Amino acid sequence: MNDIVCISPVDGSEVARRRIASDGEIAQALAAARQAQREWSRVPLAERKAKVLAFLEVLRTQNDEIVPELAMQMGRPVRYGGELRSLEERVRVLVELSDEALAPTTPAERPGLRRMIKRVPAGIVLVIAPWNYPYLTAVNAVVPALLAGNAVLLKHAAQTLLVGERFQSAMDLAGLPKHLFTALNLDHGAAEKLIASRSVDHVNFTGSVAGGRAIEQAAAGTFTTLGLELGGKDPAYVRSDADFDFAVEQLVDGAFYNSGQCCCGIERIYVHEQVYDRFVDAFADLTSRYQLGSPLAQETTLGPMAAVRFADTVRAHTREALVQGARPLIDAKRFSANKAGTAYLMPQVLVDVDHTMRVMMEESFGPVVGIMKVPSDEAAVELMNDSPYGLTASVWTADVDAAERIGDGIATGTVFMNRCDYVDPSLAWTGVKDTGRGASMSRLGFEALTRPKSFHLRIEH
Repeated sequence: MNDIVCISPVDGSEVARRRIASDGEIAQALAAARQAQREWSRVPLAERKAKVLAFLEVLRTQNDEIVPELAMQMGRPVRYGGELRSLEERVRVLVELSDEALAPTTPAERPGLRRMIKRVPAGIVLVIAPWNYPYLTAVNAVVPALLAGNAVLLKHAAQTLLVGERFQSAMDLAGLPKHLFTALNLDHGAAEKLIASRSVDHVNFTGSVAGGRAIEQAAAGTFTTLGLELGGKDPAYVRSDADFDFAVEQLVDGAFYNSGQCCCGIERIYVHEQVYDRFVDAFADLTSRYQLGSPLAQETTLGPMAAVRFADTVRAHTREALVQGARPLIDAKRFSANKAGTAYLMPQVLVDVDHTMRVMMEESFGPVVGIMKVPSDEAAVELMNDSPYGLTASVWTADVDAAERIGDGIATGTVFMNRCDYVDPSLAWTGVKDTGRGASMSRLGFEALTRPKSFHLRIEH
């Protein structure tokens, strides 16, 4: 039987090797989860919330171990402290939202009747989580699914195998009922077979467009509900009235944090012609200050990408753009750790780009960004919409009304003003076009993990 192997981008060493779950083990996990879910669905919400918060507390106590472990798996520098701060915010907000999100709704009163719509658990939720933010992306579905009364099966990415085990350990230590949460080691084929078997009730997937299509095909005819967050090519527009220094600082971080491996990271920037030259110079200067190196070193601000093949994709996009006339602003001599054939890849800023180039149209998911000059808001919106994706878009301006007006014209799931690369758990996390379908977070995220059940009780006749 094949194994799943995690190879570290830091030094090419083997971090973890795990056996793929057998058909029998998967069937056993499903049967146990189904029974555990029936019992869990009868547990009061207050007790479910307490167990989820206990899970969070376990992860808090383990963070000093988690941070270097995560660096070895996917390359994020230890200086950033892992994902705990955002994780805690997200979990606590979702716990707070659960009371309202899961409460019955009632239509207008009618004499002699008691009417309501309850949100009841979907049943078993399969969460297929990616490696780039392995704790946060898993929590997006795992926590509201448990709060809503579901059982959860977690298939984590091969690159972050140990995260699935951390989740399992934390759930067990938090005292969740046995078999209610199960981390399974599955490859793509096993996951597709599980979905096609009609044994799970909802699938939440974060990953590539190709992966989303494979899941839709596997689920065809099963009537299993799906939540899909797929690709992105998130744009930013800098207006002439933007807080200049703030916009530069935030957009550099939005483009290169986590080596650009962010679902809502900035991959293309449109700058009003009145501030374009100044912006490009400042952006390139700040980018040049990154320190590329081992993520285990405190001075490192840019670690390796998660795998050599991901770095090679970014190199290919950049190389093709240069052949087509793009101009690089960052000197490779500044980054001695930048080496072909490795996962270590320097940040790059490209100008003289256009939408005939893959680097401006396809998801690069790495430390490269293209910057274009635009003459107006209308021109910026047209270019921002010229994409097969639509996850987030940011507008940098001092004019709130203008930001909302521009945002109304952008085909995207979230509009930011003077912020980027952030997930607000109180708002719906969703996308359009090839970015996927469904929503997580907010009240709508709970609705995706439950089904409505209507009660029409005639009390007088």
